[in-house]
Amino acid sequence: MAKPEESLALSHFDYELDSTLVAVAPTKERDTSRLLVYHRDRQVIEHRSFKALSEYLNVSDLLVFNNTRVFPARCYAEKRTGGKLELLFLRPAEKKQVQQKFVGLCWEVLIKGKSAPSTQLTFKGGVSGEVILDLEGGRKLLKLDLPPSRYSDIFAFLSEWGEVPLPPYIVKRRNPELPGTEDQSRYQTVFAEHWGSAAAPTAGLHFTKKMIEAIKAKGIQTATTTLHIGLDTFLPIRVDTILEHKMHSEWFKVSDETAKKVKQCRHKKGKVIAVGTTVTRALESAIQPDGSVGGMEGDTDIFIKPGYVFKGIDAMITNFHLPKSTLLVMISAFAGLESVKMIYDEAKRERYRFYSYGDAMLIL
Repeated sequence: MAKPEESLALSHFDYELDSTLVAVAPTKERDTSRLLVYHRDRQVIEHRSFKALSEYLNVSDLLVFNNTRVFPARCYAEKRTGGKLELLFLRPAEKKQVQQKFVGLCWEVLIKGKSAPSTQLTFKGGVSGEVILDLEGGRKLLKLDLPPSRYSDIFAFLSEWGEVPLPPYIVKRRNPELPGTEDQSRYQTVFAEHWGSAAAPTAGLHFTKKMIEAIKAKGIQTATTTLHIGLDTFLPIRVDTILEHKMHSEWFKVSDETAKKVKQCRHKKGKVIAVGTTVTRALESAIQPDGSVGGMEGDTDIFIKPGYVFKGIDAMITNFHLPKSTLLVMISAFAGLESVKMIYDEAKRERYRFYSYGDAMLIL
């Protein structure tokens, strides 16, 4: 029998994928994606259309969305030497990272190109910046100077000069002639509300406003959480066992209203269904000492891996994730590693579309 630490080796969360199964563009209509339904109790798989989702929902259930809004996080700058840099804005700096002498607008960023503390940057729109710290995982701390007469905040600046932060595997695989104008709307959920994510909560991309209205009309309750998606969406695990991996924190909020709806759902013996791994992270981060979900906000670095006991959710809607990713590890914790391997093998045989713009899975 394998030792517990052996079963958590990173190699167990790897798989091969035909590159033609990587979705480089969204489906014509959001809800026309395919839906793989996995029943954990019976270990049975069904192949459906995402439009059939409501058939698996009951009036006692609660569907929980992540209402974060993706901002145009990718931006370009020039060094004083003339060198060009590509930046990916991740999140506002934590107070403990910013010393008094760095008064100003500071953000954690990823920078493609050579830069070091004290590197001066020039952006379009009359904005300047300075790299002030090297952080873990290749991140940098950037101080920005925004002309207050032109930009009210960083989101106003990036809305003018930033780009949709599509995942690198989409950008690399796209034909240069492939139109990308639809990304601005399609790489955003229809219920997006609060600016703050450097990536989309992809499970939510399949929903249309009409579909949500129909679900509500059926008597099924809905609720929202907020979790601003950051660095760990982009970086694979780079240690031999997942026990050694350290998660970077992401800001989340579970409102008192959402916590109340979760408790009401539990009272009615309904299922709390998380729309995505980010909702799962938020709800599981808000677990109180008595095991219930409570209203809470702040940073979470929770790493959900096999052996974790879920208290906040009963079912999950999710996309098909990259190998060796924390998201695949979370799915394995929820459905079981061997079950996930079986599901992914079936999805590949059936030619499902993978990753951010890909098809969906409902784990019951």
